Amino acid sequence: MTTLTLPGLSAPASISVDEWGMAHIRAGTARDLFFLQGFNAARDRLWQIDLWRKRGLGLLAADFGPGYLMQDRAARLFLYRGDMAAEWAAYGEDAEDICTAFATGINAGVDLVLDGSWPLPPEFAELGTRPAHWAPEDVVRIRTHCLSRNAASEFARMQVHALADPETDLLRVPLSPPVPDSEWQTMADIRLPPDALDVYALATAPVTFQRERLDATLEEAAQWSTVDASMTVQRAAAPMEGSNNWAISAGLTDTGRPIMASDPHRQHAAPSLRYMVHLTAPGLDLIGAGEPSSPGIMAGHNGTAAFSLTIFCADQEDVMVYETTDDGDAYRYGDSTEPFVRLTETFAVKGAADQTLTLTFSRHGPVVHAGDGIAVALRTVFTDPGTAPYMASLKSMRTTSVPAFRAALTTWGAPSVNMVYADMAGDICWQSAAYVPRRTGWRGLAPVMGDGRHEWQGYMTAADLPAIVNPDKGFVHSANEMNLPEGWDHAASPIGFEWFEDGRADRIAEVVGAGGARDVAGSCALQTDTVSARALELCALVPDTAPGAARDLLRGWDGDARAGSAAALLFETWLSGHLRPALLSRIAPDSTLRGYLAPGNVPTVVRLLRGDLPGLAARADIDHDRLIADTLAAAWDDLVARFGTDPAAWRWGNLHKSYFNHALTPLGSSRDVGPLAKGGSGTTVMLAHYEASDYRVRIGASVRMVVDVGAWDNSVWINAPGQSGIPGTPHYDDLAPLWAEGRYVPMLYSQEAVDKATASRLNLRPGGVSADAAD
Repeated sequence: MTTLTLPGLSAPASISVDEWGMAHIRAGTARDLFFLQGFNAARDRLWQIDLWRKRGLGLLAADFGPGYLMQDRAARLFLYRGDMAAEWAAYGEDAEDICTAFATGINAGVDLVLDGSWPLPPEFAELGTRPAHWAPEDVVRIRTHCLSRNAASEFARMQVHALADPETDLLRVPLSPPVPDSEWQTMADIRLPPDALDVYALATAPVTFQRERLDATLEEAAQWSTVDASMTVQRAAAPMEGSNNWAISAGLTDTGRPIMASDPHRQHAAPSLRYMVHLTAPGLDLIGAGEPSSPGIMAGHNGTAAFSLTIFCADQEDVMVYETTDDGDAYRYGDSTEPFVRLTETFAVKGAADQTLTLTFSRHGPVVHAGDGIAVALRTVFTDPGTAPYMASLKSMRTTSVPAFRAALTTWGAPSVNMVYADMAGDICWQSAAYVPRRTGWRGLAPVMGDGRHEWQGYMTAADLPAIVNPDKGFVHSANEMNLPEGWDHAASPIGFEWFEDGRADRIAEVVGAGGARDVAGSCALQTDTVSARALELCALVPDTAPGAARDLLRGWDGDARAGSAAALLFETWLSGHLRPALLSRIAPDSTLRGYLAPGNVPTVVRLLRGDLPGLAARADIDHDRLIADTLAAAWDDLVARFGTDPAAWRWGNLHKSYFNHALTPLGSSRDVGPLAKGGSGTTVMLAHYEASDYRVRIGASVRMVVDVGAWDNSVWINAPGQSGIPGTPHYDDLAPLWAEGRYVPMLYSQEAVDKATASRLNLRPGGVSADAAD
């Protein structure tokens, strides 16, 4: 046990870390609690949150040099620049006080590092930088780390339509429900250059470290104004960063208590994107997952109600195209012109003089491209108050009834989410929540002219969006699927058309509805379920003419892509390494078009090979049976060459492995976690998305939790690779092996249970700056 005297604290408090790395923070006041949450974030994740802040505020070049100047400029285009009173009000009457306390707590931790009381995290030492202090506004003004919506997809759709047709574009991303061909008449009649959204992609890209970038001169800064090509392709295709959640009513569980389950899917990294924490003060007792750079939690429970979220695929962006005046200073709007708004900002640059750069805005938002008589801006909810990612959780996390929960979500701006809820009274609900633009006359699926013909008429909010309370079937769930109710008027009130059609939602409903998740263990098994309905659909299409051994292996497979499965190895290698590339080469012989369509949407591939898209198949002159047989033979030969002639020795996990990559690994000092043999795929409840170039799992759940509502200590969680962000410490990677095996650890809530599991404790007292150790 350690005792620390901490300036800024008003009363004694403590941080107890249990044997699995979760911090249990107890304070005498709410203000002290959020102060200590920030302080603890600095204790465990300082490098991570400092980098996020500098990236979001456009301050990277000051630490890392000219190679980051263009990313700084891009980020500042998307900073919230509106009225702060309206911004704070959206998150609750005490949001400003909470964020002020949280930022002050981070700063208290930064001070301990700067004065040498705490060790400097190794990444700072390696790069020769120091952590910076936070302002309360820093917590909310940054928008670029939020999950973006469909701007890149709009741009890609314009390019595909110019090279092919709307049906071909379904191989990139399907639309649900289908839209009439008349929709494409609203598309801007000016084709955009390939780099039109590069600035936006750079603004929302993670920070990368390469020696060439760190050594770049001012003259070379422009070379770092684009992101990796594979990231651009991924953004243009159907999104992979989704989630699962469900809430099961008491009538469907063995205990007579509701169950709530949550596993958000994001990019794997070391340290983890999420952080599990327990926050206790008079009137507050919260436990669950959030992002370490934000106060509160976004998924977990408060001792009365449990809650979690997945992405609700509403469209919160539009690409606006303008004709500009000859001098480029204005754009055509209505019957006249409007001047662009230009702001001049100063950027500190390591090793160079401060740089002055111009940021340009239209009435619709940041201008991300200009030249040759046109300009492109992004209209996004992020420029409006109340859209800091997840910050409305400060309201919803404290609600204890369905009406209060739904009311709190009416000011949830971004990202667009499916919220599920379950409480001790036995109530459950699903509520979609977001600021969704009201569009009249177009659906937001392609770039449009910004001349006044396509304006938003305010927002739909959770009060206007669908919800389900206590359904007769006894559960609610979501997995990013198209879940708008039957009869929704998609033309009059378009919400979104680019949903996940990967089969996860149907699988969850099937298992829960059949009683397969009647207890905590059942929900854990469902979160780690690796059965793919899409895989079975494709296997059913394998013709008799396919090679016998490969045909028999797939026909006899149960669709379970577990790590030890030989059939899963054959199927995924066939699908990603052979079938989809061959199909795309037939449909898109032009490499530019193929680049937009790759890797090929799996549900659309199934439909095409099943005969549901006869026009596209005919235009590409595809013989379904021959294509399947030939590519399956090639996949078999591929695996024989890699893994030997005996398929009984083949294992999906021998190829499909998880890595948690650290940002500084490219500089030569690897802090990556992995490889870990992994089951699942891009179409299983346990999402484990990979790219065919190396089959490395890059996207999936890192944090998972299953909550036993009312018997809170029975709840479980996991967060990979670990809770700590400090390489070399015990909790940096200790949870990764458990995560890879589908195991969980206790989510302890009662003070008695927490005290028994405490591995270390920091007692905190208000006052001066001294620290001393105690037994």
